[in-house]
Amino acid sequence: MLQPRKTKHRKTFKGKMKGISQRGHTIAFGSFAIKTMDEKFITSRQIEAARIAATRFMKREGQMWIRIFPDKPITKKPAEVRMGKGKGAVEYWVAPVKPGRILFELEGVTLDVAQEALRLAAQKLPVRTKFIVRRDFVQA
Repeated sequence: MLQPRKTKHRKTFKGKMKGISQRGHTIAFGSFAIKTMDEKFITSRQIEAARIAATRFMKREGQMWIRIFPDKPITKKPAEVRMGKGKGAVEYWVAPVKPGRILFELEGVTLDVAQEALRLAAQKLPVRTKFIVRRDFVQA
């Protein structure tokens, strides 16, 4: 699973996710990508499941970039524990994602292979997504 090696603070506040993505909203590396339409926390397990689904379909051809990283710790207290006594232990890591954020990019495969691979990846994610193609892409 993806998670940071080192962080400044062990536990963080929940924070707010409002508005649209201000960065990471354009295709930077590949020719095909999926862009999110909702705001949500995407866990490291969900990112890994999507990555495996896409690479399996592509039969390890082409290249894939993961444009999000789970760097926010989510804490949880054990079951049947009374209120108080501080914040719970870190349970898992998430990537906070806003609408417009690019999640995955692909290069080196055909349009139909990329579309199906990213569709399979999107099924593993808790957000609605949209398949996009780089503006200057030319079908060979």
